Amino acid sequence: MRFLILFSFFLAASIHAAPIDTYTFKTPAQARLFYKISGELRCLVCQNESISDSNAGLAKDLRHDVYTMIEQGKTEKQIIAFMVQRYGDYVLYRPPFKPLTWLLWLGPVLIFFLALFFGVKIVRGQPRQENDVLSPEEQERINSLHKQTLNKSMKGKMDKESKYS
Repeated sequence: MRFLILFSFFLAASIHAAPIDTYTFKTPAQARLFYKISGELRCLVCQNESISDSNAGLAKDLRHDVYTMIEQGKTEKQIIAFMVQRYGDYVLYRPPFKPLTWLLWLGPVLIFFLALFFGVKIVRGQPRQENDVLSPEEQERINSLHKQTLNKSMKGKMDKESKYS
């Protein structure tokens, strides 16, 4: 029975394991370039991971393409230009600032200012409550009720102290 439990545990743990792509490079500079480029390219399937962090099929294909181009002796600029030509600026984590990407760069700032504008407009649009001034009779009534409350609380304290003395 123990064997069956251990076997099922290890079987379940191995299901989530994914094969790791291993690449061999001729020089350490090529390896650094590969990891740099694969860290700067976005996985188009996952959308919030680089191709080096993703296990999606497209990310594996992109990693292999980067590896192949590095082995062919292409430069970083050539590899990135190829990826941008093929997939667009969205493949880059830091897309260039140009008319096609203005919304991408300025969108968060624009949304912030729109939210601030409408927030101020809503707050200012609400009617203000006037502070009513109390008449002298109302003020006197409040003062007398306050004194009565204080007297009762003081009397209660004095009764408690006299009990325990």
